[in-house]
Amino acid sequence: MNKIKSVIIIILFLGLSSCDDDFLDVTPSNSGDASTSIQTLADAKVMLTGIMSNMTSSNYYGRNFILYGDAKGGDLTTFSMGRGLDGLYSFNHSPTTGSYSGFWNSIYNSILQANNLIVNIEKLQAAGSEANFDDVKGQALTARALMYFDLVRIYGKPYSYDKESYGVPNILEPLDALEQPLRATVAANYNQIIADLIAAQPLLSKSKTNGYLNYYANLALQSRVYLNMERYPEALAAAQEIIDSGVYSLYSNSAWVNSWAGQFGSESIFELAILPSEADLGNSSLSVYLRRSGHGSASAIGQFIASDYYLNRLGEDPNDVRWGILDYDEVSATHMGASYKYSGDTTLSGDGKSTPTAVNIKVIRLSEIYLIAAEAAFHTDKDLAATYLNAIRKRAPDLAPATAGTISIDMILDEKSKELFTEGQRYFDMLRLNKDIVFNDDLGGVPISTRPKTIDRSFYKTILPISQEEINANPEIGNQQNPEY
Repeated sequence: MNKIKSVIIIILFLGLSSCDDDFLDVTPSNSGDASTSIQTLADAKVMLTGIMSNMTSSNYYGRNFILYGDAKGGDLTTFSMGRGLDGLYSFNHSPTTGSYSGFWNSIYNSILQANNLIVNIEKLQAAGSEANFDDVKGQALTARALMYFDLVRIYGKPYSYDKESYGVPNILEPLDALEQPLRATVAANYNQIIADLIAAQPLLSKSKTNGYLNYYANLALQSRVYLNMERYPEALAAAQEIIDSGVYSLYSNSAWVNSWAGQFGSESIFELAILPSEADLGNSSLSVYLRRSGHGSASAIGQFIASDYYLNRLGEDPNDVRWGILDYDEVSATHMGASYKYSGDTTLSGDGKSTPTAVNIKVIRLSEIYLIAAEAAFHTDKDLAATYLNAIRKRAPDLAPATAGTISIDMILDEKSKELFTEGQRYFDMLRLNKDIVFNDDLGGVPISTRPKTIDRSFYKTILPISQEEINANPEIGNQQNPEY
């Protein structure tokens, strides 16, 4: 954690420098007096913008976190090793090599920014400031909850599997230079996540603000977290409030494919903006990593493609509208394994910006909320569950609608795979539901020695190790290393 503290000044500066030049007048707390870091509501909004910008880094939602959730979940495969980030697929992890410590460092740096913002807002409020900081504080709390939720799923076992095992350190305020925080339990992490979300909920605006969090994004995250905790009534209630509000609407079948070529559509509950002049990763973007080898750039080398297992699932209906965001890959002219969600469409149109690689990241969509509602309702009301599932299942017009007699958790899970392909969800669903993950290694004849062809959540590499560099900076955390690493 000392390593994180030593770079927080730089990260805060970068987060602020992504905005207008005037924003540089805001002084990060770690580089001076925390009580004067944020003096106005405008300062607080600048800091919030910096947090949102940093969440689009390559080590987080800009690329690696999305690929982590699909390359490890069986929906993606690789045709050849050595093309970049293939350690995610092969599970080639150790504390010293392939630890993917960028997740830890990047997310904690953003958490420390959120902590700084929250603490300084509270100081201004205690001092009697007349400015209304509620919405900014609510967004900072919600962002912190999201970041901890992502961290604990990367480094800790699923809540439904072993909630008393190690999660990640709960850090809720700017760190003293001598502090070396240790890991909390998974349960403690989830309790803090829920506490942040509940505290934030009444502070947030119900209005849409593109690129930022609002009341409904908070509810959406609550529904995700409660589902992972198997608190189904709470998950259902949060999902239903969003659905019943009418603020968001599902894309029609005819509009679904084109939705990826636009920004902030009717389904988008939380969408991170990718700006060409700031967060565009270019040839290192999701767009390039997921498109066909050689398409539009020599740097496109087909790192990840859809597995046959995914394509067979989608192939249950050849008229499923979700085929429209796929195109052929290097396997053959009929193997539709290249995903173009992050290119706008199969012609690389992008989403209206100057480059096709600067496509926004849709973190939470209304489709997911319907599927959460279906799974949460399944345990008490299968008719209601089928209603929510069929709202998404209609993307495949030739499939029979689900009924109370036919619906199953596997049917919901399969639909979630089809709808949220390459949106970073599959792996976490498979782990929390204790499903076997089968990898399509045979598609390219790829030899994998660092994991079996089939794994379940008991496989120790399903969670990442604490990196050796972090242990060197905080030796006591080495005694809390994940088992078998």
